[in-house]
Amino acid sequence: MFLQGIFPPITTPFYPDGNVYFKKLESNVERYSRTPVAGIVVLGSTGEAVMLSDQERRDVLKTAREATAPNKVLIAGTGLESAVETLRLTEYAAELGYDVAMVRTPHYYKRQMQPANMLAFYRTVADRSPLPVIIYNFPQATGFDIPAELVIELADHPNLIGIKESSGDVEKIRNMVEGTRHVKRSATVTETFDAVTPRAITAASSSANGDRATLVPIAVLAGAGSETDPAFARDAKTGRAESPEASLSAAKPSSASVNVVGNLRTRQKEVGFQVLVGAANKLHPSLDAGAVGAILAFACLSPTACYEIYAAWKEGDTDLAKLKQERIAAAAQRIVGDLGIPGLKYGMDFNGYFGGQARLPLLPLTGEVKGEVERLLADIRN
Repeated sequence: MFLQGIFPPITTPFYPDGNVYFKKLESNVERYSRTPVAGIVVLGSTGEAVMLSDQERRDVLKTAREATAPNKVLIAGTGLESAVETLRLTEYAAELGYDVAMVRTPHYYKRQMQPANMLAFYRTVADRSPLPVIIYNFPQATGFDIPAELVIELADHPNLIGIKESSGDVEKIRNMVEGTRHVKRSATVTETFDAVTPRAITAASSSANGDRATLVPIAVLAGAGSETDPAFARDAKTGRAESPEASLSAAKPSSASVNVVGNLRTRQKEVGFQVLVGAANKLHPSLDAGAVGAILAFACLSPTACYEIYAAWKEGDTDLAKLKQERIAAAAQRIVGDLGIPGLKYGMDFNGYFGGQARLPLLPLTGEVKGEVERLLADIRN
């Protein structure tokens, strides 16, 4: 799965009595689906996953899945302390149609979390997971920081496709990128190099009213052939022109072919081990260090502001990327880094999303701190 871009790790809304507010969850997800984010992460740290019951986790996954646009990559936070429970939740996410499992480092028995333990845990999960897996490292919360050397060793597993690195250590990101350059894989993308999900293919197939997909040589799409070319024949079912080369490509797909489903055209792109970062205040330097995207709590309250940094960097406009980074740096550090989920949720309320209260023992902000958040976000409205 292609993971480049910005992903908000969505929050879980609650009623005042503490029950999950599923209608507000739907509303937030539908709104994120209309922004330029690449996808959505459900049950991350900002989703208060550790505060939810097993059934609530499943219900949140289901609700978010149903509300997400089919072209957005869906990442499920399925990491629990044991490999067995992690796999159970991962299997459920796969049944719902999620694209990737994000598995945080187990950490409760810290003294036993040695390299051999981590290798065994992640390899077991990756071996049996029906979804591709990304490692989730968040030492500020877990108290455990997985070493870059261990990540590099794990990167060779074919079902471990990346990491969310939330330590904020740019040098570590650079080391992981350099150490995994030998990893070469393939991901399905659109012609404009956006990720393609199975849900998007299903939607495109349905919109085509049953038309069967074909693989068309790029030369044809570029105009090298036409319906008047004697090499073309017409599909008896659709009436569309189809060449023998297209049929051959369908039998033997290659990087030189485009798969056409309805109005969706896809191709294969080579990708490596994909490093995503979790610190919005260091997004631009992390991208310069080799990260391909980010899963940012700050994107929950202002996805477009985060995307603008990524877009400017992608286009090679370093000055604009730096300017956009400076614009959010102080707010991201204070609201997310210092105030945590209560600050993030109030920022969402201020910017038009539904944040609401966090679950105890997290407490709501005081009036004074709310005023500070409002001042920090005064020119970062979404």
